[in-house]
Amino acid sequence: MSRSPEPPHRRGIGRTYEDSEPRFPEPRRATGPNVVVVLFDDVGFADFGCYGSEVRTPNLDALADGGHRYNNFHTTTLCSPSRACLLTGRNHHAVGMRMLSNVDSGWPSGRGRITRQAALVSEVLRDAGYDTFAVGKWHVAPMREASAAGPFDEWPLGRGFNRFYGFHNGATDHFFPELVQDNHFIEPPATPEQGYHLTDDLIDRASGFLADHVAHRPDDPFFLYLALGAAHAPHHAPDRHLDAVRGRYAAGWDAVRRDRYERQLEMGLIPPDTDLPPSNPDVPPWDSLDANERRIAERMQEAYAAFIEHADTALGRLFAFLRRIERWDDTIVIVTSDNGAAMEGGRLGAFSRIRFFNGMDEDPDRALASLDEVGRAGGDSHYATGWAQASNAPLRWYKYHTHGGGVRDPLIVSWPGRLAHPGAVLEQFHHIIDLAPTIYEIAGIEPPEEFEGIPQMPVHGTSLAYSFTDPGRTIRRGPQYFEMFGNRAIWVDGWKAVTHHSKGSDYTDAEWELYHLDSDFSEAHDLAATHPEKLRELVELWWLEAGRYDVLPLDDRSVELFRAPPVPGSPKLRARFAYYPPVSHIEPSVAPPFEHAGWHRIEAEISGPKQGVIVGYGNAASGFVLYCEQGLLRYEYNAAGPVTAVELQLPDDDLVSVAFEFELDRETRAGRGRLRAGGRSSDWVVFPRWLTFLALSGMDIGANPLSPISTRYRPPYAFAGHIERVVVHVDPPFPVPPRPLDD
Repeated sequence: MSRSPEPPHRRGIGRTYEDSEPRFPEPRRATGPNVVVVLFDDVGFADFGCYGSEVRTPNLDALADGGHRYNNFHTTTLCSPSRACLLTGRNHHAVGMRMLSNVDSGWPSGRGRITRQAALVSEVLRDAGYDTFAVGKWHVAPMREASAAGPFDEWPLGRGFNRFYGFHNGATDHFFPELVQDNHFIEPPATPEQGYHLTDDLIDRASGFLADHVAHRPDDPFFLYLALGAAHAPHHAPDRHLDAVRGRYAAGWDAVRRDRYERQLEMGLIPPDTDLPPSNPDVPPWDSLDANERRIAERMQEAYAAFIEHADTALGRLFAFLRRIERWDDTIVIVTSDNGAAMEGGRLGAFSRIRFFNGMDEDPDRALASLDEVGRAGGDSHYATGWAQASNAPLRWYKYHTHGGGVRDPLIVSWPGRLAHPGAVLEQFHHIIDLAPTIYEIAGIEPPEEFEGIPQMPVHGTSLAYSFTDPGRTIRRGPQYFEMFGNRAIWVDGWKAVTHHSKGSDYTDAEWELYHLDSDFSEAHDLAATHPEKLRELVELWWLEAGRYDVLPLDDRSVELFRAPPVPGSPKLRARFAYYPPVSHIEPSVAPPFEHAGWHRIEAEISGPKQGVIVGYGNAASGFVLYCEQGLLRYEYNAAGPVTAVELQLPDDDLVSVAFEFELDRETRAGRGRLRAGGRSSDWVVFPRWLTFLALSGMDIGANPLSPISTRYRPPYAFAGHIERVVVHVDPPFPVPPRPLDD
């Protein structure tokens, strides 16, 4: 627990303890309730049963029945920015998180880290006497710092959490996750064959943290930030949950969307005059799909629904554990999502997210042959835009957009005995920046004006704690802006101006639409032509708010930023990488830049039994692996489907130097590679396609402990002999580093 400064001993210290008077500092004890924040990922407004869905979420529904549901709660339309807002109570541009923590755009608003001028709620609560735990997805530390050597100051333990168990990046494989415990990488505690799934693991670990807390600090409150990977792609669920949803989505996304809309009207979740807008223009009518296309799309949605239902089951275990340890009645539980449902799956859905990131169309024949993999270990699926539209019913557009489908999310608050009207649906406008000030208010804590010697920017959010005791009260909340990839919006007093920006086009006034949300919940009726003065007023206000919160410059780049030259100090700028086993797991952001180097060579010195993986990068969806097998040195490259392999006979020597070298034609994205071993080399082999995004999982030396990169072995296929070292040489793809910052 936190302690007060050592009190001065002006008197009472003698020459020995017998003639001295001991004094002790008073422990600092917090008096607020326990706080549990559950953050779902990429879950739309209509994806929980209590928000109109056919997805079965009995534990969340029970939470809503005993708590409050909010139908006018908003986020930022992307994961890292929403997390920065939630944890600080400030707008995301202002704290440096305009986009993802994977990139630094070069603007103060886009550093990919949260400024120290905005203390996290975890830091403030910890110093006030709370025990603090982060479990699940972090994704607010610069990914270039997500290495086993740190720096660790932006990792959870560096930002106010006493314990952490989860993952750093925007998503992970739920059967083979890239796991971090506190400040070090670990391997999953079990395999899919043993029943492992990350969501269950996260709930077990959160329960373990709480058990330790009750055992050792029973008089202190706790703050648990549980950021689930569900339901971000890839969509993974245990077989029993996949079996439970089979056939449920045969009617198609048009029917499911309308059914959800009608249930929302029946349950009073949305106003009775709400219209269902026309379908988004990128969504084909379900009836226009042929039978095979419907089979593919249906299976994708089944995996997504099963993923959410499994997460609800796991949360039920956490809620039961809170009751078991007698903490339920003094715990406020807040459940929301970071943005609306996602559209990256495209028209039919994607069997491989890496194909989306590489601009590759899905092969229908390959998809049909892979139906049984969807949702299971080795699968990497993402549903179609039609299902995303149904997830966001009755709202328009998706994640990335600032229309309702991107920024309007479910919010459930439960606090036994402390909410005035359990089961109520509340209509007040609120934003994710309002959660931190809510926590501060119920904990009786004033956000500090200075933290660790650094002056703090004001908290931008407005507490919604008033709604706990007076759900019908209307408050005057200031305007709230939105911006992502050039899509912009502003809400004020029930009106909303919003753009659907086309990448690369001018940021013109003609892009703006106008809606009166107080009478048009779903943004179905554009009033820009009939109320030009109101639109002009809101557009001008958006520019004022943009200046106030450091939004500028407008930047509509997204995937392109991942290909931009790395910032100074990035490991991607190195020409040589040396690894001496044992080496911890290597995240993609700190691995060698294989994708962009015109030439690279992987060298290794091996001895003893020559069987197993030397180096592997990626997972079952894409990547490469260099390994030994029955006297052969073998290299395989999985280009998101097609596999190219090179083999070479190993010499009989005990100590052997082996290598793989590759030359890339940057214009055609094809290349050639060969193996070397003991002074001999294989023929050059043509690689028809070299991915610009190699893989969504990282690199390991001496084993393939996670998802199997090759189908020829079973993980971890650890190297049986000894690896002295692995050295990677690259022709630096970014020879001229960006100019260092002047400020």
